[in-house]
Amino acid sequence: MAMLELNAVEAFYGTIQALFCMSLRCEEGQVTTLLGRNGMGKTTTVASIVGTIATRSGEIRFDGEIINAKPAYEVAQLGIGLVPEGRQIFPNLSVYENLVATAANYSGSGNPWTLQRVLEFFPRLSERLNNQGSQLSGGEQQMLAIGRALMLNPRLLILDEATEGLAPLIRQEIWRRLEQLKQSGLTILLIDKNINEFVHIADRHYIVEKGSVVWQGDSAALSGDTELKSRYLGI
Repeated sequence: MAMLELNAVEAFYGTIQALFCMSLRCEEGQVTTLLGRNGMGKTTTVASIVGTIATRSGEIRFDGEIINAKPAYEVAQLGIGLVPEGRQIFPNLSVYENLVATAANYSGSGNPWTLQRVLEFFPRLSERLNNQGSQLSGGEQQMLAIGRALMLNPRLLILDEATEGLAPLIRQEIWRRLEQLKQSGLTILLIDKNINEFVHIADRHYIVEKGSVVWQGDSAALSGDTELKSRYLGI
């Protein structure tokens, strides 16, 4: 069953069209990736889903409900959590304040993400609880951004450039945590460039070129197609 479905979505920045007939599906409990070079429409697709950019046509459905016209806060309340590109944590708030500022149980989970559970999931954050966001390393900021999104208790977690700019050891830790989240049944939509590090946990991939999906398939098909990766991903 598709938890998230985009059907022929088109979006613009002013008069400039950014998405052309964008269509994809995120199946419940799976990890879906959105891949492509910079400037091809990945972040715009995310913005369309979470309601920070308006769509001109097409449908975005979450759990069967059309959400195109909903403001961003209502989209979040439906159970969509976002870890945005650049993390966008609150630099002048402490780790504790960042985590509790928007905490909610929108999904009605019987085993919700709480402050204690997030700190157990990311032990580094418990050591930095009273530090301001600006005092954290890049890896710690990413853990905080993921923890903040989990505190919403989302049904769908979207990560835009999940490990960009992070050291290899920190990337590996993030991937381990995401694998644990998948094993817990969380549905994930992932944008990242480090294909070899996440291909084993992902179920389906979409490649975007100039605002449209040009390829979709599973991990075996993506891993085995060198020409495809070279043409669209520069790998």
